[in-house]
Amino acid sequence: MNDKTLLEAKGLRRIFSEGNSQLVVLNDLNLSISRGERLAIVGESGSGKTTLLQLLGGLDSPSSGSIVINGQNFVDLSDSEKGVLRNRTLGFVYQFHHLLPEFTALENVAMPLLLRRLPTKEARDEAKNLLHLVGLSDRMQHRPGELSGGERQRTAVARALVTKPSIVLADEPTGNLDHRSGESIFELMLELNRKLDSSLVIVTHDLNLAKRMDRVLELSDGLLTEKFL
Repeated sequence: MNDKTLLEAKGLRRIFSEGNSQLVVLNDLNLSISRGERLAIVGESGSGKTTLLQLLGGLDSPSSGSIVINGQNFVDLSDSEKGVLRNRTLGFVYQFHHLLPEFTALENVAMPLLLRRLPTKEARDEAKNLLHLVGLSDRMQHRPGELSGGERQRTAVARALVTKPSIVLADEPTGNLDHRSGESIFELMLELNRKLDSSLVIVTHDLNLAKRMDRVLELSDGLLTEKFL
């Protein structure tokens, strides 16, 4: 890894056993992500894009290979150590917002900082700053059920970024929204990527979104190849 490389995956394999047969989803895959880089991963449904993102985020373990983030190999860490590395280094945005329904937008966004044992006032202040950045200053005390789909996803983006992660991993972050809301969320993520100097990795089926990233990789037959749009 060089000084600009934040994440490097080498020789990643992920094999699922189904009865007596084996399904090879990722096969000796390599990937490096640089500081501040914006990367899109595209591919057909079932090609393993979400599996790859889960491996990069330490939510699943590879059958073989290594994933090094900030000098630490996810594969060598215990579950609790992985949790600490995720909380301090990574932000996640999903197609479905995964907000906790009983908590307000403010409480949802503050949650990752509270898990770090940050003082409540400090966590809430940081959450307010992020909600202001995503245009939800007047919706902080609303619960997810009282927010529109676009507002829920904006809240999820704020939650992903409140810890100032080095890398944001986003799995079809606009896939559950209408075109206008999806475009708004995507522009917001690009803007915050520039402001916070985080790396951004987006899995998407939308080639129009993908081509606006720095680099596009296509996942096919378990391998990543450069794609030029």
